[in-house]
Amino acid sequence: MSAPGATAPTPSPSPGAATTATTATTATTAVTAPGAPRPVTPVGILAATLDDVLAQAEQGTLDADGLAALRRARDLAAGLDPYLERATTPESPALAELARRTADHDWRTHGGDTGLEQEMLSGHVEGQLLRTLVHATRARTVLEVGMFTGYSALAMAEAVGDGGRVVACEVDAEVAAFARECFAASVAGGRIDVRVGPAADTLRALAGAHERFDLVFVDADKAGYAGYLDQLLDGDLLAPHALVVVDNTLMQGQPWVTGEPTTNGAAVAAFNDALAADPRVEQVLVPLRDGLTLVRRATPEV
Repeated sequence: MSAPGATAPTPSPSPGAATTATTATTATTAVTAPGAPRPVTPVGILAATLDDVLAQAEQGTLDADGLAALRRARDLAAGLDPYLERATTPESPALAELARRTADHDWRTHGGDTGLEQEMLSGHVEGQLLRTLVHATRARTVLEVGMFTGYSALAMAEAVGDGGRVVACEVDAEVAAFARECFAASVAGGRIDVRVGPAADTLRALAGAHERFDLVFVDADKAGYAGYLDQLLDGDLLAPHALVVVDNTLMQGQPWVTGEPTTNGAAVAAFNDALAADPRVEQVLVPLRDGLTLVRRATPEV
């Protein structure tokens, strides 16, 4: 889920990226010399284009070609998420209905200033990635730390199949009730075991019951991320080849841009730094939506 109330600072220009930004958006750019690669990813092309346009604007030389490059940059950025949606397997009717209900609900009336908002929903593309990871890992037992209205829980429940199980932790009883209503409309919803209460307490109870999980999705309070990972590792909650998926690890760009981060932004930045230095695990940060980090126990090098 996205962190509520966080506003991303304005990114700083990428050093050295302002090469030939106008030609970088075409597929016919000549092969570059060794040591001087051109940007080839959408984000790299976007950064190079903006660097070039910014340099023109600062020098007062922004012309029609510069404006055209700026429009291409806008189109590149604005079109990415809609294109991902179109290129991804469609969501099930049950997931689509859950997303609709979440979007239609007035979260401003939910028990005062809780910080809940519809944007916290995982959504179609991320949900499909979680489904794919469940299938790829052949996970039969799944744990979710932070459920909200249950989109990701239901997506994973659809993938675990008959006999599979999803344990979903949610601290807010009203949100949990909302999710259960949505689950009731789906056969896969019966595979979800919702545990209401602080996630740390639920994890301790699961460890005490010697539960183990093939896949864990962490999408709760950002300040708690490090503690949850420690509980998963130290509490023997992970099956031998388990995968842990941590959401919002890009946190609207706050971990790397200049400016004062929000509380959530600072927490995610600290978590990312600690994770990168943790010898117990290996991980990769995937720049999908607001960032997903895939974590597994480190194995000795052969």
